[in-house]
Amino acid sequence: MIQLAQATVPNEAVVDGVAGAVHAATGIDPFVFRFAIFVLAIFVGYYVVWSVTPALHTPLMAVTNAISSVIVVGALLAVGVDLAAGEGAIWSRALGFGALVLASVNIFGGFLVTQRMLAMYKKKG
Repeated sequence: MIQLAQATVPNEAVVDGVAGAVHAATGIDPFVFRFAIFVLAIFVGYYVVWSVTPALHTPLMAVTNAISSVIVVGALLAVGVDLAAGEGAIWSRALGFGALVLASVNIFGGFLVTQRMLAMYKKKG
């Protein structure tokens, strides 16, 4: 047991990381804490993407494709989980497959959009 601000907290809450420490110190559920961060990330991402000038679109698409390729690697690792590991392995495989499909669509769509945008700058002759 670890003492935090006159409260007794089991070791599992501390091992859980930041969300566990927040739960131990403030009583906020770790799911609510993580969900709030996710919602804030959605708003920040929305405003960042819509404030990009068209001239920066192609370099940013290249970076997005690189990030999606990292997601594909992680999704392949999730799909390759041993099914003998328990009930959670089925969810891991299903979510990993979904992430693999979505990231692949993002990569190929990004290449198509970039190719189309670069074609607009070519001289017609």
